[in-house]
Amino acid sequence: MNQDQITIIGGGLSGLIAAYLLAKNGKEVLLIEKKSYPFHRVCGEYISNEVRGFLIKENLFPSSFEPAEINTFRLTAVNGALAEIPLDLGGFGISRYNLDHYLYQKCEKIGVKFLLKTQVATIDYNPKKKAFDLSTNHGEKLVSPIVLAAYGKRSKIDKYLHRPYLKQRSPYIGIKHHIKIAESENIVALHNYEGGYLGINQVEHGHFNLCYLGSRAQLKAAGNIPAMEEQHLFKNPHIKAIYESAEFLWDKPEVINEISFATKSPVENQVIMIGDAAGMITPLCGNGMAIAIHTGKLAAEAILRHKKLKAIQEDYTKAWNYYFSRRLRNGRAVQRLFGAPFVSKLAVNVLKNSPFLAKKLILQTHGTPIK
Repeated sequence: MNQDQITIIGGGLSGLIAAYLLAKNGKEVLLIEKKSYPFHRVCGEYISNEVRGFLIKENLFPSSFEPAEINTFRLTAVNGALAEIPLDLGGFGISRYNLDHYLYQKCEKIGVKFLLKTQVATIDYNPKKKAFDLSTNHGEKLVSPIVLAAYGKRSKIDKYLHRPYLKQRSPYIGIKHHIKIAESENIVALHNYEGGYLGINQVEHGHFNLCYLGSRAQLKAAGNIPAMEEQHLFKNPHIKAIYESAEFLWDKPEVINEISFATKSPVENQVIMIGDAAGMITPLCGNGMAIAIHTGKLAAEAILRHKKLKAIQEDYTKAWNYYFSRRLRNGRAVQRLFGAPFVSKLAVNVLKNSPFLAKKLILQTHGTPIK
């Protein structure tokens, strides 16, 4: 066991990007992931072009999958009112199933070590050793001077670390389907329904990702997902039309419970939090995949710049706040306005009748190309 190796918990976008950059620069990296690649995740699967140049520069852009090119945003209200606006920066659509697997293979080739089908059970910082003691569900004991938490929206480790956000129960669930449908390939759409909203965009191979934020209470009352979709989502005629004309590619959807948009800290118990572990990205504050990639990059850069853990933490926290705190705050504010009939209709009217405000909203929620 190499006690100088950096440990990354979780192999999503932020963890894989950080692992790749660190290994590329000569660091020993161990990444622990509870599943094995490839696998699906509950995620919107739209990536803003703010990270495209970076991915191309690092030879990490998944061009072989021919991602869908997206340049238009469509918004519908609960009653079906519709607005479309161009996305100046644009983005691309690709499934997490293929993108994460592709990045995993890139990491393996550059020397990142992996423990797959493995979960971290305990993690404690030992100030005398200036290192973390970790154990896994398989009984492995590890020591690492730096730990990055990249395990996503919610993990058992959050409970072990006594993270404050867990005190607030979340009313949200996330549900994701992959479908085939005759829709425009260049559009990312957000359809409101009473109690939530649904996003859809094309990914690779002509498939579409359909992912929505729903209500735990609505699901409980309906009894099952199809009944909830029929009772609540179908009140928006655009959503109903999608379901009636689509071919659903999976036997059952991917589901995640208790999605929390509560404020989190980029450093907790000496552990550096990246991706959704640092703060869940609302679908309305830009796009989580680009932010996750960017946080992985920032964490790796902080580690490469400094030797002491405190300096790394301070550098990363400063960068995280600079790039993301306002975007996430704006997203949480806008988030409260959606999923309601009157407000969603008002939002559509604003986008249709005020190009200036529409552009301002997109600028507030999307980043600029990262260097």
